[in-house]
Order: sequence, then C-alpha cells, then structure tokens
Amino acid sequence: MSDLAQSALPGAQFDGFVSVREAGLQGMITLRGALDSEAVTNAVQQATGCAMPAPRRVTSTGAYAVAWMSPDEVMILCPHDKAREIASGLADALKDSFATLAVVSDARAVFTLHGAGWRNALAKICPVDFGTLTEGDIRRTRAAQVAAAIWVSGTDEATLVCFRSVAEYMFELLSTVSKPGSEPALYR
Repeated sequence: MSDLAQSALPGAQFDGFVSVREAGLQGMITLRGALDSEAVTNAVQQATGCAMPAPRRVTSTGAYAVAWMSPDEVMILCPHDKAREIASGLADALKDSFATLAVVSDARAVFTLHGAGWRNALAKICPVDFGTLTEGDIRRTRAAQVAAAIWVSGTDEATLVCFRSVAEYMFELLSTVSKPGSEPALYR
C-alpha cells in the first residue's frame, strides 16, 4: 500500500455551463470549542494568520482559511502537508482550554464550481437562496441527499466540501446540474 496521499477523484473535471473540478488535496482541521474565547481566537490567528470568522463567513489569508461551521465549530483549511503540524500546534496552544481538534483532510472531498451560473446549478439541488450570498459567505446544507458545506470562494466561483465516501456521487451530481442545455431559461 502506498503512503502517498491522493485526493478522492484526482483530476476529475467537467465543463458545462459551469465548470466542475475536484480541487485536489486540501488540509482540513475541525476545531470545536468556545470560538469567542481569547485563547481559541489567538491560537487560530497564530496558526493560520486568519481572524476568527463571523457566523456563516470564511476568512482567508493566502493558502489558509477558517470557515465558520456552527456556533462552536470552525474548519481550518491549510496545505494538506501542514495539517497535522498545525493541529499539533493548536493542541499545544489550547491544552488548558475546552477545545477538540481533528484532522479530517482525508475524510473529505473538495470541488470548485466556476462560472456565472454556479448559483443556478446548485439551486437545483440545494435548499439555499444563493442569490443572497456574497464572497466569503458559507452555508452548510444538503446537495440532493448529501451533507455539504458551500462557500463563495471568488468571483463566479463556489467551493463545495462533502464526505470523501460520496465524492463520486457528488461529482456526477454536480456535472449533471451543470450540463449545457440545462441552464434555467434566465441564462439561456
């Protein structure tokens, strides 16, 4: 068995009225605790260079981001090869705080959707009003029957995270809702 890390669907891509790409390896750490405590906010800032995000927001600096997931949880995104080191540093910094950490990099799959119609593609499968979201906004929701976190990661771009076990299903689903000719009438 190889010790080399590999993303869920290396190189998977689909080009329709929205382009769908498997984003490759992504370091991810879940941190649960009192997000408003000075110890937690300082540890996260020190480890990532990112401020603690407001509810339903993502803050980012370079290759690092911190995504609000719930009132007591954030997801830290970092280079894949740095995740364990960052989690270890956070554990040391928070040893006297009520907080839990888990490296979940290899348990998740990440997809990017590029194109002006990404909101309409996702609206076909998610109960979210994507028209109200701006860059840096995040929502936890369902894409069809799959749990997902989706954030506006750039101009005409969204990033979706789901469990790795459903990566192939998610890729096929995203490709289907992005097929040319399936655009809502508004975009034809």
